[in-house]
Amino acid sequence: MTGKDAYLKVENLTKMFGDFTALKDISLEVFEGEFICFLGPSGCGKTTLLRAIAGLDIQTHGRVEQGGRDISGLPPLERDFGIVFQSYALFPNLTVHQNVAYGLVSRKTSKPEIDKRVAELLESVGLVDQEDKYPAQLSGGQQQRVALSRALATKPGLLLLDEPLSALDAKVRVRLRHEIKALQHQLGVTTIMVTHDQEEALTMADRIVVMNEGVIEQIGTPQDIYSRPVNPFVADFIGTMNFLAGVAGDPAQVCVCDIELTTSNSPDGIQKDDAITVCIRPEDVATRGVTPDSDNAVLTVVETLEFLGSFYRATLRVQDDGKTAIRADFSINLVRDLDIKEGQEFTIALPMDQIRVYGEIFAHADDLI
Repeated sequence: MTGKDAYLKVENLTKMFGDFTALKDISLEVFEGEFICFLGPSGCGKTTLLRAIAGLDIQTHGRVEQGGRDISGLPPLERDFGIVFQSYALFPNLTVHQNVAYGLVSRKTSKPEIDKRVAELLESVGLVDQEDKYPAQLSGGQQQRVALSRALATKPGLLLLDEPLSALDAKVRVRLRHEIKALQHQLGVTTIMVTHDQEEALTMADRIVVMNEGVIEQIGTPQDIYSRPVNPFVADFIGTMNFLAGVAGDPAQVCVCDIELTTSNSPDGIQKDDAITVCIRPEDVATRGVTPDSDNAVLTVVETLEFLGSFYRATLRVQDDGKTAIRADFSINLVRDLDIKEGQEFTIALPMDQIRVYGEIFAHADDLI
């Protein structure tokens, strides 16, 4: 996005509820046509930030700018956005056609234009034959499509989605997140979605904003967030991660379970003998062709093998100390080819370029002990 002007700018935004600070000095830029996800645990401030952008909860301090226009103090009706709430908030006494047309009617759009726009939207979401039905006659997935169509009817510059898929069952969620992303790409509308579901964020977002306790922990592409988390919180919240308590050694060296490991991802500022957390994802644990002489080799015992359909998740107990455990994901082929069984000694390697080191002890370090 370098070189482009941001379509939406949030600058030094703070939101207080009495003595409670829900958002702490948030700054963020969103570019035209982007799909951004606000991701974080419950209570992290992601919905409060979305509502501040919409003008539904005006910030205590800070500035919001959209399309070069300062909207910081404007009420929602004077802002250019469409919104889909978690509950969809459809009007139960209006038909699908009337729900989608609601914003256009409020703007006194002509009936022929309304009918044309509603027909276009219902066709794009596969609901052409449902326009005379009422919300109660629709499935949850169909109601979500109607809510999305209503939000897009006035051709807003910004689309806001507040956990729009959380009320749906898993299979419908998977299908609809692809449909929403495809529609957003087709229309080119700048979109911000709030979610606590990391899979939704990873599959839908161009960039993810990871939030925690009212602050932004990291902003980046899904690949950046997953592969290069900036701190243990992000590493823990996105995907599955091994956290191992250790001690810093010489440059590019760490010690875990009395085993010296080499890493290419040691951050600046860590001194020898500092307490650290060493992280590696289960899928990055190396297995094939590993010998006791391999770099970063670790002798383990297979404590458990959990069958998860497309792969096995193993719990490996480190032999040298008998207490530290490492999760590793094994393919079906690997388990079959190497005849891996519970109770078996097994040498793994922790690749130096996949190890991440943080200069702090994380609460979940050695959580499998």
